[in-house]
Amino acid sequence: MARTYDAIIVGAGHNGLVTACYLAKAGWKVLVLERRYLVGGACVTEEVFPGFKVSTAAYVNSLFRKYIIRDLKLADYGFAVLERNPSSFTPFPDGRRLFLGPNADETRSEIAKFSTRDAEAYPRYESMLERVAEVIEPTLDQTPPNILRPGLRDLWRLFQLGRAFRGMGSGVSEALEVLAGAARPILDRWFESEQLKGTLATDAIIGAMAAPSMPGTAYVLFHHVMGETNGKRGVWGYVRGGMGGLTQALARAAVDLKVDIRCEAEVQRIVVRDNRVRGVVLAGGDEFTAKVVASNADAHVTFLKLIDRAVLPADFAAAVERISYASASLKINVALSELPDFQACPGVTPGPQHRGTIHICPDQDYIERAFDDAKYGRPSQKPILECTLPSVVDPSVAPPGRHLMSMFIQYAPYKLSSGTWDDQRDSFADRCFDLLDEYAPNFKRSVLARQVLTPLDLERTFGLTGGNIFQGAMPMHQLFAFRPVPGYAGYRTPVPGLYLCGSAAHPGGGVMGAAGANAAREILRYR
Repeated sequence: MARTYDAIIVGAGHNGLVTACYLAKAGWKVLVLERRYLVGGACVTEEVFPGFKVSTAAYVNSLFRKYIIRDLKLADYGFAVLERNPSSFTPFPDGRRLFLGPNADETRSEIAKFSTRDAEAYPRYESMLERVAEVIEPTLDQTPPNILRPGLRDLWRLFQLGRAFRGMGSGVSEALEVLAGAARPILDRWFESEQLKGTLATDAIIGAMAAPSMPGTAYVLFHHVMGETNGKRGVWGYVRGGMGGLTQALARAAVDLKVDIRCEAEVQRIVVRDNRVRGVVLAGGDEFTAKVVASNADAHVTFLKLIDRAVLPADFAAAVERISYASASLKINVALSELPDFQACPGVTPGPQHRGTIHICPDQDYIERAFDDAKYGRPSQKPILECTLPSVVDPSVAPPGRHLMSMFIQYAPYKLSSGTWDDQRDSFADRCFDLLDEYAPNFKRSVLARQVLTPLDLERTFGLTGGNIFQGAMPMHQLFAFRPVPGYAGYRTPVPGLYLCGSAAHPGGGVMGAAGANAAREILRYR
């Protein structure tokens, strides 16, 4: 393997691979270095249980940018997304149920079972979110302005954004509330049914150490409705073969573009000499040189672990230290002998209750009480469960007659008031299983095996500081021109030649690819 490159990418997550591909398309000689045994970062498929293809961390797709799929011809490399219909199923303790999905008439009929007023309001609510998305979604693929030292391009971007907001007229106040406010007041204003509000509110807390009543959760809610699957807005799907199907397609595209990819190659240090980046040194001592290094790691790892702090401006390093990685997410992957038999929708043969996301969350107060535990450093006594069964839509991920479940759970705070996650991992997982068993009494006896990933495991395995799945929390002061810190939202860093290309930069978390593509554009612009 060569020792000198035009660019080195630290980390082979989906964003790092996107950056590598675009640089290679421009004729650059690129090396990607990955600490783990396979590419993909947190977007991987692994055989955790014999014969099962487990999406170990990330588990559904909608946000990945369609222009990247087109530019890199990912469909030619096997990437495909399978739509889910219905999108979600919520069983309730009283035996009732709520399905939501892409069919507008069916969704209104489902909501009307709980409130005819809400059924009438729901299309208007979706239209409101779409109006906000028309303004915000284009910014995902833009380089944010430098608000501390604005140049002409920065002032022009701010002017364009202001003009877009002005075009919303009186709707701009509602848009600002979505971007900076709390989810609960918005949902309470639009709807009266707690069953509907509780189901929608779960999207406001995914990956966040916050309750729906707290500012910033409305954007997390909105963040999850911006994407599309096969041209259908707001529809989430399963990547065929598991989430690794995306990153393996990216890796194959990269290899065809002559990118060198090296796994089990942990970067120990980013080399800076004479006030500019010069390359990297691996844990084993190997050194590679390049005029550009792009880090797919989060800001804490990049600037506080991989670089000598002495080369960073003191105010920048202090700002990086202030980045919040507050998180309370836990993931359980489960191999099953049969599908859950829900009391609210019986049956162990694949049905609509098994195709989308299964919400175990009866109302918003339930979420608030679960967060009350977490804010004091305790795992929720009654956690919120989001369960998916990808094997129902994509049978290739499980052996014949078996099924695969993904459980994404709130709240499991990274910092515990007593004990450690290594001590509490199994007892908390048992609590989650007991809860699901209340809704589907055959669940526990159908479990063949399980993998529990606590916030500490997410940090250890995937390098996610604090177990934060977004590479940094996503309140307003850590988004757009403020991500990762004000003055450095343009993917460049204070060290010439060093860039951020992952979710630590704009537009933040989610399997989106935009940060990687945006970073590549900025690298090519300045070289």
